[in-house]
Amino acid sequence: MSTVLYLFSIFLFARVVSLFISILNERRIKKLGAKQYGKFNSFLLSLCHIAFYLSCFYEAYTSQAQFDRNSQIGLGLLLFSYLILFYIIYELRAVWTVKIYILPNHKMVRSFLFRTVRHPNYFLNIIPELIGAVLLCSAWNTMKYVLPVYLIILFIRITQEEKAMKTIVL
Repeated sequence: MSTVLYLFSIFLFARVVSLFISILNERRIKKLGAKQYGKFNSFLLSLCHIAFYLSCFYEAYTSQAQFDRNSQIGLGLLLFSYLILFYIIYELRAVWTVKIYILPNHKMVRSFLFRTVRHPNYFLNIIPELIGAVLLCSAWNTMKYVLPVYLIILFIRITQEEKAMKTIVL
């Protein structure tokens, strides 16, 4: 296995770990009466994320991508984005999921990161993660064809999350 595919597989594994955390949290908060917002869009976003990762992996495999300068930058972006992802999971703890859920009596997180950056999971994790994956894998077709679709779905997601957050009583 090439260095690029090996490194990419590590990030894929870390993403699967985050998905398991999300599933456990989702089960628990649903029992507490959490309401889901943007269900269909969450489904589309999940499909797009899977397609993005598979497409990057496929491009790296078929082109026999080498670990070059772009890959180094991509690796740096992926490391940054995953540090942010797991910091966000730590900050949100039991309410972090890959879907939009609002609990009855939901409390807004007011830590430095959430006060400073609106939607840090999207702007500091997801977008750098996608760009990092493209650079690591030299996945230029993924960037050209899949990334724009992903960004449209993500923009809808941000709009839905904004609307859901307005239901929270401060």
